[in-house]
Amino acid sequence: MTRSTNDQPNADWGKASATHEERVFLHGPQSRWFEFRRALRIFRECIRGFRQLHFIGPCITVFGSARFKEDEPYYQLAREMGQAIANSGYTTMTGGGPGIMEAANRGAHETGGPSVGCNIELPHEQHPNPYLDKWVDFRYFFVRKVMLLKYSHAFVVFPGGYGTLDEVFETLTLIQTGKIHDFPVVIVGRDYWNALIDFLRESLLARGAIDERDLDRFIVTDSVDEAMRYILDITSERFEVANRPKARVLLGERT
Repeated sequence: MTRSTNDQPNADWGKASATHEERVFLHGPQSRWFEFRRALRIFRECIRGFRQLHFIGPCITVFGSARFKEDEPYYQLAREMGQAIANSGYTTMTGGGPGIMEAANRGAHETGGPSVGCNIELPHEQHPNPYLDKWVDFRYFFVRKVMLLKYSHAFVVFPGGYGTLDEVFETLTLIQTGKIHDFPVVIVGRDYWNALIDFLRESLLARGAIDERDLDRFIVTDSVDEAMRYILDITSERFEVANRPKARVLLGERT
């Protein structure tokens, strides 16, 4: 299942004002009825995500900017990563948008591998990229992030902005605190990330905010082959990759 390419420029992705309802929700305490209805909506969105993504199989999630265009090197590298993920037998999962996300989904789609997106609904309508076999639209960023983490055995981080930083640091925090397994995390783009890695080492590590082991929770590379070797070595050694569960017709499930 695919959709037509969105004509909206990549640079505009995510640059929309919050809706009035979201502003009210995040403004502080509201009426009990308002809070209850929001809780039900969040619960319903979680259940919908669980049901639709239950059968996608073991995934590798790719994070990265929505603003890189097709002619840029990181787009092409992410496309190669999607191809490599598909060839390894994993499902490629992304945030479902343009840029790096589109590139990874495109590589998987072109190779014949499963390609999945968790798209975020924005006030300025955002369509999923056209290389998805399956996608789920989410209203809430935090529910979307849960889905991007829940079904994955590894995470690949390409260059990006605030959203990408949020995703990679939340993933590393969950690994650091033992909330999820120490899944492999690969950061792609040495030149792009060098200043951040230096900051982690020279400021956070030097002042005791993190320890040396925290810098060993990821690797930095420019090589798709090195990234996949690292991922497959760790997943084969530490984790039992579960097979896809079977759908139950009586529950209205389908793969």
